[in-house]
Amino acid sequence: MTACATGRNIWCQIHAAIAFASITESAVAAGESADFEESCCCHSRQGSPGPGDSCIYNAPEDYRVAYASALHCRECGNEYPIAPIHVCEWCFGPLEITYDYDAIGDAISREKIKDGPLTMWRYADLLPVNGENAVDIGTGMTPLLKADNLGREFGIDNLWIKNDAVNPTYSFKDRVVSIAATKALEFGFDTLACASTGNLAGAVAAHGAKANMRTLVFIPSDLERGKVIGAAIYGPTLVTVDGNYDDVNRLCSELADANESWAFVNINMRPYYSEGSKTLGYEVVEQLGWKAPDHAVVPIASGSLFTKIWKGMNEFAKLGLIDDVRTKMHGAQADGCSPVAQAFADEQLHVKPVVPDTIAKSLAIGNPADAYYTLKIAQEAEGSTVGSTPDPAIVEGIQMLAQTEGIFTETAGGVVISNLKKLAEAGRFQKGESVVAFITGNGLKTVEAVQHLANPVSIKATVSSFEESVDVESAVGSKPTSS
Repeated sequence: MTACATGRNIWCQIHAAIAFASITESAVAAGESADFEESCCCHSRQGSPGPGDSCIYNAPEDYRVAYASALHCRECGNEYPIAPIHVCEWCFGPLEITYDYDAIGDAISREKIKDGPLTMWRYADLLPVNGENAVDIGTGMTPLLKADNLGREFGIDNLWIKNDAVNPTYSFKDRVVSIAATKALEFGFDTLACASTGNLAGAVAAHGAKANMRTLVFIPSDLERGKVIGAAIYGPTLVTVDGNYDDVNRLCSELADANESWAFVNINMRPYYSEGSKTLGYEVVEQLGWKAPDHAVVPIASGSLFTKIWKGMNEFAKLGLIDDVRTKMHGAQADGCSPVAQAFADEQLHVKPVVPDTIAKSLAIGNPADAYYTLKIAQEAEGSTVGSTPDPAIVEGIQMLAQTEGIFTETAGGVVISNLKKLAEAGRFQKGESVVAFITGNGLKTVEAVQHLANPVSIKATVSSFEESVDVESAVGSKPTSS
């Protein structure tokens, strides 16, 4: 294959990737070798190069970093070079990274990981970017905490909380955006952008600032104020859109097609972006003493987090770092936006899109992109479930976690804890089994959901007023009870 040297902009990469796949298939069918240069979009659309012109695509090897060798379609298996594309040209299936696991196996070890940085970048060998040039604001290696108090409330004797609410922008989205921003710079983009339900907005804004990129953030107009401020402080162009997340995402898909230098982290950069969530799976396994948990309770919005935690744990097993994974995966949604839970209950692999109506706005995706793959895992991994819970129980879940373990989570965490309670009541957890609940965002992002709970006692600045107004005996050491 001859490298092209004629393109003038970043879309050359995208057209080149598609052209190469088409040429290769035709050439193989004809028993010939593929000549990429003569059919690249640089020639077919732009004509001959002028003096000094160069193609940002150049050769596929330019973008092969670490052990990521290609992209492949999750449906038809068709392969593409590493490029900023996310949909298969042939069947419109989603694209995913192809890794050289044999080479990774030769390079990686528990000792190498332990000696790495105390961030998600200790797993750089398993990520599709060059870790040496990472857009890194200190994400990852968040606490895995034994939750004995909450466990007693729910009757779970080996409960753990993976608290990803303590990342730099206070959600797990720092993981995926660190990867996407790094890859965007490798591809030569000058603008970082996203469609967001809230947490992603803050993460993209922060990483865009760190990377010195122009940053555009698109959010629904009814987003919680804390998330709006949490993104605005980093100085992006912040755009509110009339409509829900699905409306925002459709708009951003159109904008991604029309603006060749914009890297939409969860659209044209999605194959790379989503790989960041694997690091949650890696960390939990390492923190549990190189063992996969027996159960994992994970919030579901698009479904990507659920699938990538599962993928990460299984990659460790594939590489011989841990034994086979037998984790029962439990997805958690809110009743007001539960297309995946409903499909699971109906024993279907495809969801019926819904219009979200829930306080859990970070999970309010009515047509989740990775629902099919989430449902496949839930149906194939024996003992797995996908459930949902009403808004009042979400608030109760937020309270329970705060008042037992001292962790203030946002509404998505309330969804996880309330679904955890339902699973415990249904007898899903056996004595001694390890259960990990994934808390993905900080409660200060969604104070609207719990502001009615703040009812302080007002007194005068005297001891007598305090003694008259406050029942100390009932207040000190009081804990919520599970009903």
